[in-house]
Amino acid sequence: MTHILVTGAAGFIGSHLCEALIRDGCNVRGIDAFTEFYNPASKRRNIAGLVHDPAFELVQADVLTVPTGQLLDGIDAVVHLAGEPGVSTSWGPSFDRYVDRNVLATQRLLEAALAKRVSRFVFASSSSVYGAETDALRAPGEPRPASPYGVSKLAAEALVGAYAYSYGLPGVSLRYFSVYGPRQRPDMAANRFIEALLDGRPLQLFGDGSQTRDFTFVGDIVRATTRALFADLPPASVLDIAYGRPTSVATLIEELRTIVDVGDSSLETREERPGDVPRTAGRIDAARQHLDWTPAVGLRAGLRQQVAWHAGLRDTGPAPGRSREATGPLPAVRR
Repeated sequence: MTHILVTGAAGFIGSHLCEALIRDGCNVRGIDAFTEFYNPASKRRNIAGLVHDPAFELVQADVLTVPTGQLLDGIDAVVHLAGEPGVSTSWGPSFDRYVDRNVLATQRLLEAALAKRVSRFVFASSSSVYGAETDALRAPGEPRPASPYGVSKLAAEALVGAYAYSYGLPGVSLRYFSVYGPRQRPDMAANRFIEALLDGRPLQLFGDGSQTRDFTFVGDIVRATTRALFADLPPASVLDIAYGRPTSVATLIEELRTIVDVGDSSLETREERPGDVPRTAGRIDAARQHLDWTPAVGLRAGLRQQVAWHAGLRDTGPAPGRSREATGPLPAVRR
């Protein structure tokens, strides 16, 4: 039986991935530091269905300090999802945290993976490595991050490639694009919009809504990641994992208004945040070819699942760290 280490196991993508791997017959050792980027109680809720499963082992520790040799004992392959997220919060003195959690932590795991001779090391990168399309001279598709966060993810990618080229470590980097779905982090757009719609509050929009994103459903992300664990891929492969059809943020809002059935909710527009780019678009031909993978969940169907998840939390009580006071009657949700 294959034994997989998943870092960031209690997070949005990590919890879904752990469940999928166990369904596929794997044993999973998950590590999570339960940092305060958002409420750790939400992460514990994410893995509530896993903690009593005999195929799942939870290690509550920080990849930066845990003895990595012991962590990888008996492990066949690694999926490294843990890190410090967030474009707008990566500027200034906080960049130290991004270097520690996105670059140094990755290097520690790569050293341990090399020593243990794992069969595959999958690194979760980000579309943020590409940056904005500008008139600056560069090759098509050449990464040029527009935020310190993107810089830290590209640096970690480069480390994976260096260990692959120099030592033959079977490392692969997957660039995830605008992941959404149940358990999405509270700072991400769809989560913020849905909570505001369900509360009857104005939606806070950064920019004018014309910016486009390649929104990708978490289930499709998980399928691509599991395939990357076992597919025949050259070391240092880098693949975009995206839906392949960029959608404007304004369209995302209209889809959510239809699903939540609230009509024309008000918008509060704010200035664009430093590091936000006008467009992201994944190139998924390589993932189709080498992973035998195609995204299966369209935006409307995926958003319905996410809205149902948000509504379900309200049916069973307030989410951790969230008050139900003064929210008024809940609007209808079209399931």
